[in-house]
Amino acid sequence: MNIVLGITGGIAAYKAPDLVRRLRERDADVQIVMTASAEEFVTETALQAVSGRPIRSNLWDKEAERAMSHIELARWADLVLIAPATAEVMARLVSGAAPDLLSTICLATEAPIAIAPAMNHVMWNNQATQANRATLEERGIRILGPGVGSQACGETGAGRMLEPDAIAAAAFDIAGSQDERLLDGKKVVITAGPTREPIDPVRYITNRSSGKMGYAMARAAAAQGAEVVLVSGPVNLEEPAGVEVTHVGTAHEMYEATHTAIENADIFIAAAAVADYRPADIKEQKIKKTEESMRIDLVRCPDILASVAALEAGPYTVGFAAETEKVDDYAKGKLRKKKLDMIIANRVGDDCGFDRDDNTVSVFWSDGEERFPQAQKALLARDLIALVAHRYYAVRGADSKDNVIAIH
Repeated sequence: MNIVLGITGGIAAYKAPDLVRRLRERDADVQIVMTASAEEFVTETALQAVSGRPIRSNLWDKEAERAMSHIELARWADLVLIAPATAEVMARLVSGAAPDLLSTICLATEAPIAIAPAMNHVMWNNQATQANRATLEERGIRILGPGVGSQACGETGAGRMLEPDAIAAAAFDIAGSQDERLLDGKKVVITAGPTREPIDPVRYITNRSSGKMGYAMARAAAAQGAEVVLVSGPVNLEEPAGVEVTHVGTAHEMYEATHTAIENADIFIAAAAVADYRPADIKEQKIKKTEESMRIDLVRCPDILASVAALEAGPYTVGFAAETEKVDDYAKGKLRKKKLDMIIANRVGDDCGFDRDDNTVSVFWSDGEERFPQAQKALLARDLIALVAHRYYAVRGADSKDNVIAIH
């Protein structure tokens, strides 16, 4: 993928080197185009070091423009991404003005354009900025964020630039979804993250799931045109753009939220690491350390995956199996026992699986299997969603897409 990364004059520009690194981890070639104001916040030397390309900033660079380089870049790009995008740049894009190299490329390109706004929360909520946002969205420019939180000015509110990993994942999905979208018109429900089963008001039973794989699957499904509902346990991740997110805490809450969302769903992907057991008796007050040992009685949590698979005329159901040993055997057993359509299996432990940006998985269904090598979870999720779509159309038949396997 070829990405023109526009960096404009906001304090969030200091995150640009990390964003470039995240994009290049996903095998993107990144050409940076800076505005004059951006040079006040981050140096060309740092950006050239991480991108491996000379930085472009001057529309009137005689050497570069001898070959009409602004047109060449506009044609070269699979995506033009502006991060951070200031209020000034948003207004410039709306007006169609082209006083510098970046805005000229935006006018000259036929590639999709995405921006990650970053500004003070009052500026973001200003009527002029919101009108510009609406206009840009109407024209097909993707708005990534902004996030909500503390800002450089010391105030708190909407206006923080999304974190680099979230921007990179969204950018990859946008650029990768320009062909026919495999899940247009389909509803996909995905669970992600851990659950927390309380012992007392300050303690709970949980696991090491970060939610990264489930969130990546949600982004990839949305990029393929699906209406995505993500039921998420407690995680520290940015919400995927264009996805409806329901936050829950316990396995019971996830069960209820999933069955609320599952109506009319075409595909269900259970990527969450749901607790198998919960304390039978939740103490109302903090348990004090008085004895040398203690006992906690546990009872089974509801089995969300099995309950969805058992629904009459239910969705195409995909499970995950995270195992520390005999990964294939346990996964195939789970596939048969719970009567799933597909299962995605991976080994987990101190050196793999949980809380990492990459993964390797094996996928099984009733009469086939496929194995995926180690890859960034964003890339892996794209290929997994393509495979799920292929199998969904092969099994359910309706609205079959003949070219669904093309991107896999």
